[in-house]
Amino acid sequence: MSRMTRRRALQTGSAMAAATIVSPHVLGGARHVAPSDRVHVALVGAGGRGLRNARELMKLPDVRISVIADPAEEWDLQRFYYKGKAGRLPVAAEIERHYQQQDPKFRVRLCADYRRLFEEGSSDDFDAVLCATPDHLHAHVSVTAMRARKHVYCEKPLTHNISEAFLVAEVARNMGVATQMGNQGHSRDTIRQTVEWLQGGVLGDVREVHAWVPATRWNPTLQAVPTETQPVPKGLDWDLWCGPRQPVGFHSAYAPVSWRDFWSFGCGAMGDFGCHDLDSAVWALDLDLPERVEMHGAGRRVPGMAPYGEIGYFDFAAKGKRGPVRVHWYSGGLQPRWPDLMRSAGDRLPRRGVLFVGEKGILVCQGAGGPGTLYPESLREAASAIEPTLPRSKGHHRDWIDAIKDGPPASSHFEYAWRLTAITLLGVLALQTDHVIEWNSERNTVISFPEAEPIIRGSYRRGWELQ
Repeated sequence: MSRMTRRRALQTGSAMAAATIVSPHVLGGARHVAPSDRVHVALVGAGGRGLRNARELMKLPDVRISVIADPAEEWDLQRFYYKGKAGRLPVAAEIERHYQQQDPKFRVRLCADYRRLFEEGSSDDFDAVLCATPDHLHAHVSVTAMRARKHVYCEKPLTHNISEAFLVAEVARNMGVATQMGNQGHSRDTIRQTVEWLQGGVLGDVREVHAWVPATRWNPTLQAVPTETQPVPKGLDWDLWCGPRQPVGFHSAYAPVSWRDFWSFGCGAMGDFGCHDLDSAVWALDLDLPERVEMHGAGRRVPGMAPYGEIGYFDFAAKGKRGPVRVHWYSGGLQPRWPDLMRSAGDRLPRRGVLFVGEKGILVCQGAGGPGTLYPESLREAASAIEPTLPRSKGHHRDWIDAIKDGPPASSHFEYAWRLTAITLLGVLALQTDHVIEWNSERNTVISFPEAEPIIRGSYRRGWELQ
């Protein structure tokens, strides 16, 4: 056992575990976790999302964040909703303060370049990777980690382009590791109730869905991609931050956080929120990739940048007993028409939400898998009679850790998440090209529009190619 990595120990059969591991109850009570049972996680990306994910993992007594990789020593996030400081030094300090309450000698191993973690002999001190980098690195981190037989949690969208989504799904299947995408609303009880109501026929046939978010650009006054270069902040390896993209001059418009505005690194509001707010429709209606996507940007269009807002349409083919479905998408303050059933009840649409229109009435849900309300009120009695059919989540991060420990797969595992991501990225593709996208699912390509292929495949500088 002394020669086994923690990952192999976690995968060892229960008989051996019973023979070699002392019961946690004997060692320290029901909440004590023996060191041999802990999952050690490497945090790749220690910005705002990385810190928030770390705080969720620190709530789990059988997890240790043992490694942090980030090209920045420190990020100042005060002007963003994250507030405070992030980067590998501040995040490491918070993690160490937490774990040192139990183990005064605990220290986090730090690394600027996450690729160094997978060099020979460098990965024995962690079992899993949580990726919270900018979008353009998601697939690179996930594929590298899974091929090293590490379990992976990756923030949404799972990838930056459509080809990467197919690749990540394939590697996850081949490697058999435990995976989870970071669309945290997927683990709420309320999204499960929405799925159960829709699959239970409360609305009857659903042919129309609307999803909207108020998100707009992070750089509202910027009228072009930056051409000037600012001094690189101390402790930041900017070339490494650019990763697979051709390096550009550093500018605070890119980082931290606001990289989402630029197609080279992010996917705009569509990519940021699609995996959250299209989730309930994809899950409940079992949507495959759409046949047709049309998107229109709001406001002045800037080459290389996402629009201020957008409105779009995803057309999905009939499947099984379900007829064809059109999903409408809105961002930047745009919303669907105020339904008469809500108006007559004195209710308004939420600032962010999802609206399902069925033959019997409508269902209006809060964003990111939030609670839903049925109209007319007479439908609520029918909904109350529907028995739960989906297992409830113990928590988005908890489910991933349990999957690592031979529990059931986490519910937003990559086999599901790649499809939700690819649907979202087809919307991004339509925005980037300003072209109606007709998708051929048999050939996994756009019909009669070869100009889309470079965006579908993505571009990588030498040494960062994905295969």
